[in-house]
Amino acid sequence: MNSYQDEKDDLLRRLKKIEGQIKGIQKMIEKDIYCVDVLIQVAAVRSAINSVGKILLKSHTLGCVKDAINTEKQDDMIDELVETFMKFMK
Repeated sequence: MNSYQDEKDDLLRRLKKIEGQIKGIQKMIEKDIYCVDVLIQVAAVRSAINSVGKILLKSHTLGCVKDAINTEKQDDMIDELVETFMKFMK
């Protein structure tokens, strides 16, 4: 079981939209669209994927990490969470 089960439909909807945005950017490049217009779409995709990541981080923290807090796994889980935040913020 994953901690994002309640958000699964929303996450899939967002990811399908992002997929469409990526395909749109590919078409823009193929059609030699003005650089600034392409960059604006790249920024929109970056923002959208960051939103997906935020939802997953929140779900993980409120699910998996919360469940591990009062167990022998709490230190490992906190270390993993910190590593995950650091990777996400790159």
